[in-house]
Amino acid sequence: MIPHTINIALLISFLAASLLSAQNHSKPNLIYILTDDQGYGDVSALNPEGKIPTPHIDRLAHEGMIFTDAHSSSSVCTPTRYNVLTGRYSWRTIKKRGVLNGYGPPLIAEDRLTLASLLQEYGYKTAMIGKWHLGMSLPFKNTGTQKSENVDWSKRIERTPTSNGFDYFWGHGASLDYPPYVYIENNHYTSQNIVKFPKEVDYQVPSFMRAGPIADNFNPFETLDEFCDRTAEYIHEQDGSQPFFVYVPLTSPHTPILPTSAWKGKSGIGDYADFVMQTDAGVGRILDALDEKGFAENTIVIFTADNGCSRTADFENLESHGHKANGIYRGSKSDLWDGGHRVPHLVRWPAKIKAGSSSERLTLLGDIVDTMADIVGVEIPDNAAEDSLSFYPALLGKSDPSKEHEAIIHHSFTGEFAIRQGDWKVMFVAGSGGWTVNDKIAKEQGLPPIQLYNMKDDPSETTNVQAEFPEKVEALRAVGKKIVLNGRSTPGTPQPNDTSKIWAKLHWMK
Repeated sequence: MIPHTINIALLISFLAASLLSAQNHSKPNLIYILTDDQGYGDVSALNPEGKIPTPHIDRLAHEGMIFTDAHSSSSVCTPTRYNVLTGRYSWRTIKKRGVLNGYGPPLIAEDRLTLASLLQEYGYKTAMIGKWHLGMSLPFKNTGTQKSENVDWSKRIERTPTSNGFDYFWGHGASLDYPPYVYIENNHYTSQNIVKFPKEVDYQVPSFMRAGPIADNFNPFETLDEFCDRTAEYIHEQDGSQPFFVYVPLTSPHTPILPTSAWKGKSGIGDYADFVMQTDAGVGRILDALDEKGFAENTIVIFTADNGCSRTADFENLESHGHKANGIYRGSKSDLWDGGHRVPHLVRWPAKIKAGSSSERLTLLGDIVDTMADIVGVEIPDNAAEDSLSFYPALLGKSDPSKEHEAIIHHSFTGEFAIRQGDWKVMFVAGSGGWTVNDKIAKEQGLPPIQLYNMKDDPSETTNVQAEFPEKVEALRAVGKKIVLNGRSTPGTPQPNDTSKIWAKLHWMK
């Protein structure tokens, strides 16, 4: 009788494990590719007049859904990355403007729900390969200074992406122009052989890279291919028994703009265009890996960017060749005008999404958190993802008003605010809110302190109609104030912002 009992127990255990595996297997995998400073017009499927071919990214558009009105939460990278992973605006934290450097402390609280921790809890393997730029707890030799000479390269890094839901991390701490230039795997530096950049490297020094420590295994010319190849390798390692999520924040086509010799000159336009083409090829290798493993049908692939294209791409040269990196949209990275934050947002999921479809839904990149919660069938608690609403209904070609934003907030490099609701957008600043038309230039030009645009009639923001529709300005001001003070922009119990202080850039709320 005893052996028979053991066999039944083993059988029950086996059936339970098999059922769990089958349930997990039915959940879609997720690959989230986030490029750095790539404009809406830098994807040829979105810009018929564009001159940079992007066949692999275009494939996602042709085989999936294009979101034509998708926005990063900020027009620079650190705040956007916070929003993508937490579903919350970064200005609710201590980060009210600008970006982190390569030595700053973690911006995401360790106990805050993230996209990775959500999926990890519900049976996903989670990995991040690429650029973090959200701060870490680096192993400083003493607490007196957060500088390169005070880092102990042999010690464990206490807080990395593995503290926020990722089972595996391989990548760089910040943008490719911020030191320390040392790859990290999980919680350790991959090399302790550190020299000084640019003085002690034996290759041509790229422009826009700040001086600092660099490891012997870190070559900035190889970083883009390194990230894409490692992502493809990770996909090949999966056996299909467990769903997986891979977050792939690339360092391209942000400065330093470094197309490899295989790509330099390919576009016939210049280095930036070559680098975009190389980025596209890297996306292609990731898609090929999904095909080769048979995962493509039930894998959600999202391709997007952290903000609009930067003027460091050399707009004058691009436009002389007939290419507008941000398409028809005014402004660029750092700005409140749509060129700063309207981004490509392509979603492919052959099992569910109609090929060649599109959505005009007003979408925030951080909506991915509630979207995946919707897909795996879990409710997010009130104190998490406070600004995230699921676009799952849109993926299915359906409309669900309860999952659409009442309004979203745009946030600039300098910390200025704009409110978008439906077709209307108000900017509480005279200039661009960023580098294109700064406060000094705006003052010299005598520009009005408020801008109002109808984005349906005037998507290029050419005509400021704030004097004609003062009531619309006040209505948008009121909804923006509510979003700030409620600690959330979604239905639910009001939540506290991390800091109660009303910071200077909220002058528009008074």
